[in-house]
Amino acid sequence: MQTHDRRTKMIDLVRIRGFAPLEELVRELGVSESTVRRDLDALQRQGAAKRTHGGAVYSGGLSTATDSNERQPANWAAKRAIAARTVEVIADGETVLLDGGTTTYEVARLLVGRSLQVVTNSLPVANLFASQSRSDLVLLGGYVSPRTGVCLGPYANELLGRLHVTTTVLSAAGITADGLFNAHLLLAETEQAMLRAAGRVIVVADSSKFGSKSLTLVSGLDAIDQLVCDAGLLDSWREIVLAAGVELLIATLPDSPAPSSLASDTDAASAKKTNSRQRPRPV
Repeated sequence: MQTHDRRTKMIDLVRIRGFAPLEELVRELGVSESTVRRDLDALQRQGAAKRTHGGAVYSGGLSTATDSNERQPANWAAKRAIAARTVEVIADGETVLLDGGTTTYEVARLLVGRSLQVVTNSLPVANLFASQSRSDLVLLGGYVSPRTGVCLGPYANELLGRLHVTTTVLSAAGITADGLFNAHLLLAETEQAMLRAAGRVIVVADSSKFGSKSLTLVSGLDAIDQLVCDAGLLDSWREIVLAAGVELLIATLPDSPAPSSLASDTDAASAKKTNSRQRPRPV
């Protein structure tokens, strides 16, 4: 069995079972324990699984693993850099609502151990905080998507209608001048409810998401307070984001080249904008 196929089968086993003991993975895959450990290390770096004592749990990452996708390492590095930049603007004591995106999961990992109230519709995110004594956790109910492990639908939306959070952190399948897009209609409705519950909206998205539309429009750019992206974002997109009144925060990857003049001026220019104004939220 090729490495790609083996890791795809491994993450499917972990996803279906929730927790997969090491000895079961060895038996099911027909490989050595050391091979299973190396594969789990790779899947953990991708955010698809989390190693635990004696096995692995599903972390809500991609349902298929790929070493042949050359974009993945760069995108994951960008996601982690974006997450590190995002947690800098989240203060202890906040109530933070996190959706189930892969970049949002990286944000959640960095928030573990902080004194926060965490609200989420993501089972993998909730798993990170379930045993944390410093964090209060609220898990939204509803239909659970088997592919992503997120709760969505009318029950999740109804609970969100009763909540108010300090900050909502959202991901996006695509971003254009029209706004944020998502590929799942029910999830888009839940994300709209998340926007309405928020005092501040932070969108986390790597530069590859810009210029792409998906199935349904979640909101316009004017519903966003802050957008965190990597330094690969083109100047033309930076100008569109700033023109919409959004504060743009640029995450710099380690060993990345020096940013353009617009990139270096982005945070300073954004700082002049007021975030206290009321933004229209999706109806």
